[in-house]
Amino acid sequence: MRISDNAALVVIDVQNAWNDQDHFPARNNPAAEDNMAQLIDTWQAAGRPVVFVRHDSPKPDSPLRPGQRGNDLQDFVQERRGKGSGPELLVTKTVNSAFLGTPDLGRWLDEAGIRQLVVIGIMTNWCVETTARMGGNLGYDVIVPVDATYTFDAVGPDGESLTADELFRATATNLHAAGFARIAPTAALVERA
Repeated sequence: MRISDNAALVVIDVQNAWNDQDHFPARNNPAAEDNMAQLIDTWQAAGRPVVFVRHDSPKPDSPLRPGQRGNDLQDFVQERRGKGSGPELLVTKTVNSAFLGTPDLGRWLDEAGIRQLVVIGIMTNWCVETTARMGGNLGYDVIVPVDATYTFDAVGPDGESLTADELFRATATNLHAAGFARIAPTAALVERA
């Protein structure tokens, strides 16, 4: 797998709210934050572009609402902002896809001639998957190191629960099988970057 010299790392919604165990059910992949940090560091050291995405929920009871501590980027991400020698962008959004945020991610990527994206962050099966699917549909070469993402247990419309690990595997399968994105481990991307 070749990583383009200008491949953009897109860091989705790594915000404090997700650490609120009273608000969210059990999560998976305790190594996710270490893998995310390693990828951010690798991208910044190489001078590649990094896009930080923040979900600004319009819902009054959301811990992701602007002005709440939960809306802030987690410390390990915030302390890395502005540290790379490559281009950096902050996108804010109110929906699942980073392509529907402000400023316009697609326009920024296209103006910079970026055609390859590596998408990481939270939650695997919501905003990471939606952004990866849209990126694939828009013709970008999308790579998702799912070990640099995590998600939570969820209840379906039938009242049955799926574990975070089941949702995690389903996302990797959906993205791979439908050709939206390639799935690769963090270690492989770091080695090739």
